[in-house]
Amino acid sequence: MSRPPPLAGIRVLDLTRLLPGPVATLHLADFGAEVVKIEDPQVGDYARTMGTGEGEDSAYFRMINRNKLGLRLDLKQPAGVDVFMRLAATADVIIESFRPGVMDKLGIGYAAVAAVNPKIAYCSLSGYGQDGPYRDHAGHDINYLGYTGVLEQTGNEGGGPVIPNFQIADLLGGALTAAMGILAAVLEAQRTGQGRYIDVAMTDSVLAHTYFAMLRLNDAGQSAPRGSDLLNGGLPCYATYRCADGRYMAVGALEGKFWKICCTALERPEWIRRQWDAGLRGDMAALFATRPRDDWAALFAAVDCCVTPVLSPEEALENEQIIARKMVLHDRSLAQFAPPLKLSGHDFAIRQPAPKAGEHNAHILCAAGYSEDEIAALVAAGIV
Repeated sequence: MSRPPPLAGIRVLDLTRLLPGPVATLHLADFGAEVVKIEDPQVGDYARTMGTGEGEDSAYFRMINRNKLGLRLDLKQPAGVDVFMRLAATADVIIESFRPGVMDKLGIGYAAVAAVNPKIAYCSLSGYGQDGPYRDHAGHDINYLGYTGVLEQTGNEGGGPVIPNFQIADLLGGALTAAMGILAAVLEAQRTGQGRYIDVAMTDSVLAHTYFAMLRLNDAGQSAPRGSDLLNGGLPCYATYRCADGRYMAVGALEGKFWKICCTALERPEWIRRQWDAGLRGDMAALFATRPRDDWAALFAAVDCCVTPVLSPEEALENEQIIARKMVLHDRSLAQFAPPLKLSGHDFAIRQPAPKAGEHNAHILCAAGYSEDEIAALVAAGIV
């Protein structure tokens, strides 16, 4: 029997745009939190128009804003601030991604909200954090990866840095770190009645997870050249290899038992003793280049040694494991991802599609105690 969603009753005011904020609140919304996406009446969320056809919200926007309510609110006008503070007084979470100090200038910073709602979990999500010499600098994922050494270490030996088609700092650094901090603060507020201010810097979040680079610095006193360290291509037992058809296999046989099985499957038992010999990479590359990827994949499907095909995004969505885990959803012809974890007693559902701009203005304001006449006056004044 399905239980109520784990975050049912948690109310979130979301003032973020683009990545990573909307993904952080997507995770909260998917597990039952009531997330109110607040956009200004003039511009709104830039994500609505990224790659979109004329007259419709982009697939990108719709994917990361499902299960949310939509409110248009002009926070540059005192009446808009009054509306926000009324909503904030009963909210559990506020998350914003403005430059440091902007929320205080608007009169809706943490101190102002905490004065009327001490239980609030107030998360500020930015590239460089609320202090330090870079606090006011603009940035994107590529910049945060650059400052933390991650980009310098990503790529093949002898080549330049490679930009991953996956926003490491935005999604794993920003979205998940913010969600973790928010949930910790909400849990404490439920126990003690006192909330927290949560300062999330995407640069910090990436740096704090560069464990193998730090391991190398501790052990050797300096980082390894790009593509030559333990987990970025420096070892024959942990690397990618081009096959005869131009596609690739991923070899992750780090443990001795897996490496032995791998070499046995390759009919190269003499390679077992050369697991840590970087010079073996050339021989392995030559061998993998003799057969197409799917031939190698069929061979290694019969043995368990962490050697697998490198799939394209299209192939990944058709993979039997991804399908079995029901990780891809189709809602109104839009393909999107299911939440990245399963909870017992909770059947995930898309309760509603991403909101149109201001779609739930009346509903949200009515729930906050505004009369029909007051709502009409706010609309007439361009506040909502």
